[in-house]
Amino acid sequence: MTELMTQTRPTMGGDVVAAARLSSEELRRIDAYWRACTYLAAGMIYLRENPLLRKPLKPEHVKQRLLGHWGTSPGLSFAYVHLNRLINKYDLDAVFLAGPGHGAPGVLAPAYLEGTYSEVYPNKGEDEEGMREFFKEFSFPGGIGSHCTPETPGSIHEGGELGYSISHAFGVAFDNPDLLVAVVVGDGEAETGPLATSWHSNKFLNPIRDGAVLPILHLNGYKINNPTLLSRIPREELADLFKGYGWTPYFVEGDDPEYMHQKMAATLEDCVLEIRRIQQEARASGTASRAHWPMIVLRSPKGWTGPKSANGHKVEGFWRAHQVPLAGMHEDPAHLKQLKDWLRSYRPDELFDDTGRLIPELKALAPKGTRRMSANPRANGGLVRKALRMPDFRDYAIKVDKPGQASAENTRPLGRFLRDITRQNMTNFRVFGPDETTSNKLDAIYEVSKKLWLADYLPEDADGGELSPDGRVLEMLSEHTLEGWYEGYLLSGRHGFFSTYEAFAHVIDSMFNQHAKWLAIARELSWRAPVSSLNLLITSTVWRQDHNGFTHQDPGFIDLVLNKSPNVCRVYLPPDANSLLCVADHCLRSTNYINVIVSDKQKHLQYMTMDQAIEHCTKGLSIWPQASNDQGSEPDVVMASAGDIPTKEALAAIVMLRENFPDLKIRFINVVDLLKLTPSSEHPHGLSDRDFDSLFTVDKPIIFNFHGYPWLIHRLTYRRTNHKNLHVRGYKEKGNINTPLDLAIRNQIDRFSLAIDVIDRVPRLQIAGAHAKEKLRNMQIDCQHYAYEHGVDKPEIDQWTWP
Repeated sequence: MTELMTQTRPTMGGDVVAAARLSSEELRRIDAYWRACTYLAAGMIYLRENPLLRKPLKPEHVKQRLLGHWGTSPGLSFAYVHLNRLINKYDLDAVFLAGPGHGAPGVLAPAYLEGTYSEVYPNKGEDEEGMREFFKEFSFPGGIGSHCTPETPGSIHEGGELGYSISHAFGVAFDNPDLLVAVVVGDGEAETGPLATSWHSNKFLNPIRDGAVLPILHLNGYKINNPTLLSRIPREELADLFKGYGWTPYFVEGDDPEYMHQKMAATLEDCVLEIRRIQQEARASGTASRAHWPMIVLRSPKGWTGPKSANGHKVEGFWRAHQVPLAGMHEDPAHLKQLKDWLRSYRPDELFDDTGRLIPELKALAPKGTRRMSANPRANGGLVRKALRMPDFRDYAIKVDKPGQASAENTRPLGRFLRDITRQNMTNFRVFGPDETTSNKLDAIYEVSKKLWLADYLPEDADGGELSPDGRVLEMLSEHTLEGWYEGYLLSGRHGFFSTYEAFAHVIDSMFNQHAKWLAIARELSWRAPVSSLNLLITSTVWRQDHNGFTHQDPGFIDLVLNKSPNVCRVYLPPDANSLLCVADHCLRSTNYINVIVSDKQKHLQYMTMDQAIEHCTKGLSIWPQASNDQGSEPDVVMASAGDIPTKEALAAIVMLRENFPDLKIRFINVVDLLKLTPSSEHPHGLSDRDFDSLFTVDKPIIFNFHGYPWLIHRLTYRRTNHKNLHVRGYKEKGNINTPLDLAIRNQIDRFSLAIDVIDRVPRLQIAGAHAKEKLRNMQIDCQHYAYEHGVDKPEIDQWTWP
């Protein structure tokens, strides 16, 4: 050991450790602490009793079903332990993100040794009985999963789906100038598209106002059953890859623990000092520029320190170490003995005292209080969250003298509202979008803050580029990276707003899924403080994508949203600008939700004054008296709508029906909160059956004109009394390059189809309405012929207003 610390030794790539950073005593202690972590990581996978092996190991001490992933865990705890040394030395404020899938044992172990786990879960105390409970509940029914789930203190990234660790890390670092975000990236994870793109996040980190992200790419060589790509390319090629991304890579490579401790201690410390130098230079000069931040490539064996082989097959350093390296404990005495020898190789009796507590000299290695990465309040972001300073959304209202007469761009006033929210919250609010902020009519934000840009500038950028090194609008043509930044920003206690084209919201389908699952669990944990809701504006919607064609026509994101927990997800379809403002204000003030707002950016009719919009949005749906003539009686038909274009077409259908059948009693209902349609027993926003029946009747036909796929409305209402009379019109995958009305006609949400539908559904009109149906069909055909000849809709259609 002495020779190791005084001489240099080449790594696998040829670098040298010029001088030992750890004294022999420091090396002994840090290795012992790491052995305690690896012992716990293995123990929680295998043991349900006898946690310290103070009795002979028997089959009944081992879990019947062995779950968990050993392979990545030693490397994770190795990085964690070395970060702890620097936290103590430099008083660092740091958090730790574990990207490798199923790597929880490597993070849970140090969280337990630091004492945080026992503080959060007192039944997992720092003694033998607490350790037994700690082991038993890992990957066990009624316990916790094998990812860094919300139940894990200090976790802000679960890693259930791979690819988002880097983007989450940057989201945490934004506007946290003193924070170091250490993120371990699995080499399997590194093969995913989102992760590959997220390396570009370094071009958006402002060294003056932001913290730092230190990626540690953990090359252990294997996934479940295959080698990893980055572990099988030459070291020089790997270094060039990351230099091309704009990083400065450092390599820590080997398998001898003593050597690796010295190499990691030196390299990690050099990286921390380099980060401080970059930040100090930028902050002293007041000039923010793009930095070439350091990163570490940690190459260590898969299943490091575990069984070398099993049944004559290589395990350590091979894919067989990925999950459970030894199986069959209840049937194979040889494997049970091998497990015992493996666990005893960590010498637990040297690490834990008679009560089962980590011995004092090792306990002293952990940081204290909130300097523990497992107890950092930024990894429980609700603890540091401050409410937004909000202007009064009523001040941005569109003036509506008569409903349905004037048109306006629905999202333009929202842009002004977001502008002033940004102005009042310049350290904890950001706007995210993939190259679409201007396109989505939100560009008023640029009056107070531009688009963040730290890469090169060209002279022409001054002419409308709206770029700035300290901008608070983040745009990159990677929805994955943006969503990851946004989630990390929210989970660490801040606020934001994300807008994207409706058809391409699907790019983040699975990210939305993972975040919804995180929130669903976090809401059940009393120690997890509420975080700001994730607010998604879904715009450039299907019914105004007539010009971009079929690929841009997909309203199905909301179908996915409604698969998730009703305690987490909300969907709003405001029909005009004032209702959009009202909804946005509500969503931005909320916590622990995912709010999906569907609103097109083009010009649309305006229906409600601000007072009317507030009343309507508060109720979530309501009868519009100006479009109804059934006051004091039962209607012959209920016409309902959700969405801006479907609302316009439904209202136009009502006008034509009244012209043809003056005595027809029509009730018009507009729905802004889609989940009002569900029973109150299924969702907290849902209407009671009595209220639903009162509005939609128990036996009259309902024609529902819907923004999205029609079957979603049936799914929400199938238990309602009058569901058999509910007829939904929506998008049916019929589109191409169309005019707006032609697209509506092809999917039968147009005014003519709706009016014909009413005639077909109201019994007394089925025969008497034949002439009206013929006229409506002729008008529909004429409109399509006009569109195909002139390329636009007829003026009386395009410029239609409520009479």
